[in-house]
Amino acid sequence: MPYERENMDRVLFICTGNYYRSRFAEAVFNHHAEALDLPWRAFSRGLAIHLVPPGFDLSPHTRKHLETRNMELRHTAPDRRQLTAEDLGGSRLAVALKDAEHRPMVRTQFPEWEERIVYWDVGDQPDVAPDDGLAMIEKQVVGLINDLLAAEELAVR
Repeated sequence: MPYERENMDRVLFICTGNYYRSRFAEAVFNHHAEALDLPWRAFSRGLAIHLVPPGFDLSPHTRKHLETRNMELRHTAPDRRQLTAEDLGGSRLAVALKDAEHRPMVRTQFPEWEERIVYWDVGDQPDVAPDDGLAMIEKQVVGLINDLLAAEELAVR
């Protein structure tokens, strides 16, 4: 698990299987947050992890893209996890990776959270090729980190 300190804020990345997109977002966020000493850490969960067969804990696309970027696997959890109300309550910010895909699941499973989650628009395979989808996630995560850095700078003044 990445370096953490007390009173660290948490961002939660949500996708369907907690196998591919959310795990990549988690790792990219934690890699950069640690390097920048940002007081935030990410974790990820899935809305329907049963859709990914047992034994498939991390997408080979995610693994390859992390290795290509020299981002350590320790920046993501070792296995997939199902989203719970406690996860949502334990995060300061929750981001679902695909509005059209995840909002209906959130509405069904956690209706009180539907409007409190930020929804991005990063599709899954086969609609979006892994290289393209992971590049979109990385761009979104870096933008989020820049927003958090700007907010931290304003808070210090």
